[in-house]
Amino acid sequence: MKKGRTVLQAKRYGIHSCSANTSLLVAVRTMVEEEVSSLVVEDDEGCLMGLITRVDILRVHIAMDNWASQMVKDHMQRDIPIVTPQTLLADAARLMINSRSRQVVVVLEGDGKRRPVAMLTDGDLAYHMVKSS
Repeated sequence: MKKGRTVLQAKRYGIHSCSANTSLLVAVRTMVEEEVSSLVVEDDEGCLMGLITRVDILRVHIAMDNWASQMVKDHMQRDIPIVTPQTLLADAARLMINSRSRQVVVVLEGDGKRRPVAMLTDGDLAYHMVKSS
């Protein structure tokens, strides 16, 4: 990764998301179809509520026979690492490491609300490491 490069310079905007009232079956189906490992969970106004990952859904699948009808809101991660588009890639990498997360959600903040605009993953960072070598 080039030192001084920001998330905005490295990542195109766009996320895969769902609502809190999405069933786990629909959420995991979306992940499979879109070839992603997680979905940002948004409220009705498009603001960040949390994150649901394939591993979160696998946990429920193992623990509950009725996993498919469970709602995302009951199993999503609420305390997730976030960054702004101006965050340096190196700082985003440190946040991932310190929070033991494979991704951070890129948000625009305003009026006390956080609007998700992108997801930066460990795969994105690995790509930029190779690209800048």
